[in-house]
Amino acid sequence: MIRLFLSILLFAAAAQAAKTLDIYFIDTEGGQATLVVSPSGQAMLIDTGYAGFGGRDANRIATAAKLAHVKRIHVLFLTHYHQDHVGGVKNLLEVLPVESFYDHGGDVEHGNKYSNDYINAMGASPHTVYKPGDKIPIKDLDITVVVGSQRHIETKGEPNPFCAGLAPESGEAGENPQSGGVVIELGKFRFADLGDIIYNEELALLCPENRIGKVDLLLTPHHGTHVSPKADYAMAPRAIVMNNGPTKGGSAGAYKLLRAVPGLEDLWQLHFAVGGGKDANSPDTFIANIDEKCEGKYLKVSAHEDGSFTVLNSRNRFTKTYAAK
Repeated sequence: MIRLFLSILLFAAAAQAAKTLDIYFIDTEGGQATLVVSPSGQAMLIDTGYAGFGGRDANRIATAAKLAHVKRIHVLFLTHYHQDHVGGVKNLLEVLPVESFYDHGGDVEHGNKYSNDYINAMGASPHTVYKPGDKIPIKDLDITVVVGSQRHIETKGEPNPFCAGLAPESGEAGENPQSGGVVIELGKFRFADLGDIIYNEELALLCPENRIGKVDLLLTPHHGTHVSPKADYAMAPRAIVMNNGPTKGGSAGAYKLLRAVPGLEDLWQLHFAVGGGKDANSPDTFIANIDEKCEGKYLKVSAHEDGSFTVLNSRNRFTKTYAAK
């Protein structure tokens, strides 16, 4: 009897240890909706995609949540107030409850219909204005805000050799530079989602020191719309996910720079980028949606504490596992 009891305890402990951090990259046709599910089952949603389209993006989020056995969003983290990120909040609340809302503060573009709709939809729910260095409370995960409101985390980092010759660009304004971003950790596994920050914010975060450190998985800043500074190379991701649409994001220049990241094994895409052609897209195996009019297939990452992770393409059921280092 004692031996049986011990066996049950060991089995339960092994089952708990085997639980993964699951990340669903949901197709919002060039926006963002990233569902993060901790081993405990608590869920954080980063952005909500577009409004309208018959509730398309909210329904795709709800489908992913059902697959993940998620019945509520514990934290809704909004990177910024553009329609492809915040537009779907009202539709989301029609299909899933949200316990708490996190955003970078006021909309700097003012009078934005989508930020006003967000405020109205949030109502009196618990609300936090985050700042770099803050922690997002999701059980089993270490989630740090690293950028937001044109400020970055002030941690000490390693000197970044890829900063040589780089300088800020002019003309950046509006909500994109205000975008929030996080690094999510489970044990040795590290994932960075930097929202829609653009060139100067990436440069400030990573130069002259890399304040993020190395990551295993990176979501392309701003959908691969712009060419990031080579300073990004210091993050050394093993895999990159590009949340582009068929005709938004995934620029040939961004693709070329990302493919050249030292040590990169694969670049996964939510869509085939029509403008790039075969030379500026990954092989079809690594793309969730290859047709311009698509079914909204997702990419799923399952990560373990030892740093290993597996990526699943829901369109073709292709998987690739990246072993622990």
